[in-house]
Amino acid sequence: MKKVVKFGGSSLASAEQFKKVGEIIRQDPARRYVVPSAPGKRFAGDTKVTDMLYNCYEAAEKDEEFINLLEQIHARYQEIIDGLNLDLSLDEEFGIIEENFEKKAGRDYAASRGEYLNGIIMAAYLDFDFIDAAEVIRFNEDGTFNDEKTNRLLSDRLLNVENAVIPGFYGAKEDSTVVTFSRGGSDVSGSLVALAVTADLYENWTDVSGFLIADPRIVKNPKSIETITYKELRELSYMGASVLHEDAIFPVRKAGIPINIRNTNAPQDKGTLIVEGTCRQPKYTITGIAGTDGFVSITIEKAMMNSEIGFCRKVLQVFEENEISIEHMPSGIDTMTIFVHKNEFEEKEQQILAGIHKAVDPDHIELESDLALIAVVGRGMRSTRGTAGRIFSALAHAHINVKMIDQGSSELNIIVGVRHDEFKNAIRALYEIFVLTQI
Repeated sequence: MKKVVKFGGSSLASAEQFKKVGEIIRQDPARRYVVPSAPGKRFAGDTKVTDMLYNCYEAAEKDEEFINLLEQIHARYQEIIDGLNLDLSLDEEFGIIEENFEKKAGRDYAASRGEYLNGIIMAAYLDFDFIDAAEVIRFNEDGTFNDEKTNRLLSDRLLNVENAVIPGFYGAKEDSTVVTFSRGGSDVSGSLVALAVTADLYENWTDVSGFLIADPRIVKNPKSIETITYKELRELSYMGASVLHEDAIFPVRKAGIPINIRNTNAPQDKGTLIVEGTCRQPKYTITGIAGTDGFVSITIEKAMMNSEIGFCRKVLQVFEENEISIEHMPSGIDTMTIFVHKNEFEEKEQQILAGIHKAVDPDHIELESDLALIAVVGRGMRSTRGTAGRIFSALAHAHINVKMIDQGSSELNIIVGVRHDEFKNAIRALYEIFVLTQI
């Protein structure tokens, strides 16, 4: 059996955390390929190493003194090395980093050194092979990710390697220029390694015991999700659930490799299993609730618009020409409402309104800002009658006015629009009716 294990920054923030990780890996010989992040915060108010590297490089880029900042980063790693009693020196590596900072090697290069250096330490601690991600994760010249070349390079390199550490978050172009994924991209790296070695399981270790049904900052002690499908996870991630980088789903989904979200600080917890499909019945009608605010709705009214061919296309073209992405578009016989992100819309508000008037000559346009969208997601909703009714009932009982409701054709999710100031109360009301008072 082969497992790929990815550990987040909080799991590798200190020597003490490294020891927990080492114990987890050694407990299971199947955990053969390790993808580490850069050291995260050791305590509240601490700074992540990636942010320290950004600050250090920014000083170098401005031709300001940066050596002191680089020495502070070196000290963070030395603290880990000393705590693990390793016979390892990073002096040469930091000398190279100093030279490359002076040569203005780029922000991506700077940020990637966090994972790179942690990977060297992890490989020495576990006595695994170290493989630089720049050699096996490939980006195109325009900076886009090359999945086919990456899979070929990774597969070939790991074919006869029994145990290896491959740093997360970065790769390189053909000319060795380092390129990073977006923040949280180590999740993606782990997924790519899992695909390349055809792993039986991809374990993603972090500081929470899997996905929770609702945001713990809004709902007190929400229950955890035992099993979730890729489709459900995609819906929840899109609406703000952020335990896993959403792009990490695609490589393993293609190969049918399950993902297990686990807690480094509570390894006895089973966590959340993410799968392609399952016959397991969910414990509740819903799998999860997630939401995000900062939306604007644009409602366009015009008599007989339903019989006007091309009406919707003309409206949508206005948004496309202004490079505004549309989130949801519920409609009626004589109305259509478009939900967009407020921060994108505000800059081009008058251009878009003028464009709509010119394109379709509406009777009336109404704007409403400071809205939030909440997704109620669950495969159990397909076989349960009255789900939408229970949503309305819960929100009405909490005196919350529903601005929009939209059910996807997959019957996997229902999107509800509410005012920003009612956002948290709405999530609490939905959690209560679907989880606490489940019937």
